[in-house]
Amino acid sequence: MTSPSDMLADVTAAALVLHDQQDPLAAKRDAFVLPANTLYLDGNSLGAMPKAAAVRAQQVLAAQWAQDLIKSWNTHQWIDLPQTVGEKIAPLLGAAPGQVICCDSTSVNLFKVLSCAMLMQTGRVKVLSQAGNFPTDLYMVQGLASLLGEQHCQLVLANDSIDNQALEQAITEEVAVLLLTQVDFRSGRLLDMQRLTQLAHAKGVLVIWDLAHSAGALPIELDICQVDFAVGCGYKYLNGGPGAPAFLYAAKRHHARLTQPLSGWMGHQAPFNFDNTYQKAPGITQFLTGTPAILSMSVLDAALEVFADVDMATVREKSLALSSIFHQLVQQQGSLHALQLLTPLEPAERGSQLAYQHPNAYALCQALIKQGVIADFRSPNILRLGFTPLYTRYVDVGTAVAILANIVSSNEYLKPEYAIKQKVT
Repeated sequence: MTSPSDMLADVTAAALVLHDQQDPLAAKRDAFVLPANTLYLDGNSLGAMPKAAAVRAQQVLAAQWAQDLIKSWNTHQWIDLPQTVGEKIAPLLGAAPGQVICCDSTSVNLFKVLSCAMLMQTGRVKVLSQAGNFPTDLYMVQGLASLLGEQHCQLVLANDSIDNQALEQAITEEVAVLLLTQVDFRSGRLLDMQRLTQLAHAKGVLVIWDLAHSAGALPIELDICQVDFAVGCGYKYLNGGPGAPAFLYAAKRHHARLTQPLSGWMGHQAPFNFDNTYQKAPGITQFLTGTPAILSMSVLDAALEVFADVDMATVREKSLALSSIFHQLVQQQGSLHALQLLTPLEPAERGSQLAYQHPNAYALCQALIKQGVIADFRSPNILRLGFTPLYTRYVDVGTAVAILANIVSSNEYLKPEYAIKQKVT
């Protein structure tokens, strides 16, 4: 495959067609349901539907639930789905078996691992994060602080900076937990997981990584980086569908000493003994709480099959090429000079999206959507475009930039209809 740097030498329409013909991931596009006349650049928010997911949903509804009813907990192994799905996700995270489980939402899982980490850090109360971290991560810390009191849990925020200087200086022996998102949801900036984890551990700090915008988009090495805990969702690059269950990682070295606060019956060592006293299950299973959401978890299980024969290094290579070409094409369009790139251009510092600031970013996004290019908006003024290498083509990038340039040059985006804010932006 042509390297990303070589691709930048030629971004003509003919060259983009050639890149698609040489793309080792090109056949993966056929595994997805993609609407006609639509260019989907929002897989970083909701992944497209794999065809296998639709087939599995029908199987679960028409056969497993409708015909086999409650027998399906055993005959179709519903009861094992959290572990089964977790083990499919684990290789995408660089995690050895027995450390990843699928359950609940990212927010709930974050509460679990944050509580565990705080209980492990006797005498330390500070949870350090970045001011621009995804709000739900900060909200969960605030919620735990309101429950325990600030004398036991206190959120500390470091100012965001390109060099992370403020963040690194704030990692001290007073900090109990470092809570970071690997790829920033607004800018798409990629943090150095290995360096920051090592700095934290040198100060006795436990580390939680939010992988919502990186799992399934780039190679992750949780075990190699000696990460303590991680969480992430199933509906972005993992393509598990809206509201798909999340996942949770806990390093095996911590399992024996963890105290999971949401001690529901599925986390019991023998849930069907119905004991009145809680005894946690061994290993990663202790993080289960309630009954698994079988319909949605089955769909995620099927969706993950698209990764079975995929090398994440190849995914990363194409992701960087797609975003690099998109930005080069933007720079070539005189009408798009008002777009200010927030995402770092250095490949090692960006995820699988581009974020542009523009005073009318919301209107631009709505006008793009009407023209069949699905992007999204993030407050206050960010147009965000995601690149999912399994189904995004190089020609799609060229077409999307051409449509965006026409929307701006024609002032289409200034029509009042595009300024009307919807509930979901």
